Amino acid sequence: MSAGLLVLGCGVSSVAPTGSGKAVAVTMAPVSTEVSTLGVEPTYAAQATALVEVIGPVTFTIVYDNNTYVPSLRTDWGFSCVVETGDAVVLFDTGGNGTILLDNMEELGFDPQVIDAVVLSHIHGDHTGGLKGLLDTGARPVVYVPASFPESFKAPVRVQTELVEATDPVEVLPGVHTTGEVGSSIVEQALVVETGAGLVVVTGCAHPGVVEMVRRAKAAVGGEVRLVMGGFHLGGAGRDQIEAIIADFRELGVQQVAPCHCTGDLARQMFAEAYVDDCTLAGVGQQFVIAPSQ
Repeated sequence: MSAGLLVLGCGVSSVAPTGSGKAVAVTMAPVSTEVSTLGVEPTYAAQATALVEVIGPVTFTIVYDNNTYVPSLRTDWGFSCVVETGDAVVLFDTGGNGTILLDNMEELGFDPQVIDAVVLSHIHGDHTGGLKGLLDTGARPVVYVPASFPESFKAPVRVQTELVEATDPVEVLPGVHTTGEVGSSIVEQALVVETGAGLVVVTGCAHPGVVEMVRRAKAAVGGEVRLVMGGFHLGGAGRDQIEAIIADFRELGVQQVAPCHCTGDLARQMFAEAYVDDCTLAGVGQQFVIAPSQ
């Protein structure tokens, strides 16, 4: 694909990791695109078509989510994503349960010991609960948290590893940034990753508003936004609000989206309708490979 993003598309192509440094190219066939009245997210069936070498400077793999993509992985309310830049490995959020996080990482072929940094979006347990289990493996990544995290959370982490408190935007590793603290009621930070195809913004829940998170990401790093992925926190939003957010995304130049976690059935459906092939309804085990535009 000339666009440089190898995996996005509702009803088109994606990449499922094998845990062996390669990926399976798959076709996403919609089983149901209707919004469930029982609160169940739309499901998708994946059919493997060929093995391809994963080529690209940055790879994003969802290792914890409440939406299914790879059926053998465990789903649970929460979010976590592994970011591989080629030079470093960053874990954004840790889900709510360390056992589930580590089990999914093992099945996907990720070794906790190679994680260079952990970035936590906000204090809620479904995003921080897996950290202790990760550190108990002996992994010693540098952990980045919003400075407003309570001392009762920060102190035990300092006993095990280095802790960095972020108020303003921070460059975690070359090309990998946080927005710094956004919001006041529930303070949150997003991850912003520079790629050859544009910025990728990863949100945990986007409690301060997903549009504001994207605005802050652009202000902190600069450049065009290739992809926004993660939780958009729109489970209780109505059509008018979601339509306004989609319009704001267009105004901000957001090219592609991959909503999951707390985005909600209706919002996921509306993003899919608005962005069509530039939307992926993401779930646990899904992998996105961003390569420079040709």
